[in-house]
Amino acid sequence: MSDDLHASDPHANFRAEVECYAAADPRPTLENLSALTGVPVERLIRYVLVKYAASASDALLAMEPIVFRQMREHVAKAEAEGTDAARLHAYEALRQMVAWLALSGEPAEPTTPE
Repeated sequence: MSDDLHASDPHANFRAEVECYAAADPRPTLENLSALTGVPVERLIRYVLVKYAASASDALLAMEPIVFRQMREHVAKAEAEGTDAARLHAYEALRQMVAWLALSGEPAEPTTPE
């Protein structure tokens, strides 16, 4: 994804991740669990969604730490370029990621270098 597109869409990473997970079909797993436990699939779906939503940031941190890999990539790219502009760009990306992790519900405000 281009930097321009990413800058104009603060939810681009989230949308891309949703698309990745949309490729997998959880229904067979839920159907097997339903058959094993006797809990209807619809109730299992509700259970999974409510449990995930209720655990908020704890659930995100318990998942594979994709965001930490992305953070390291921003820093590594900036260090490889070795310029102040690259470091400021990485800082802004990291700042937005931290704001997203805090689940503030409000878009991160862009910073301006002083």
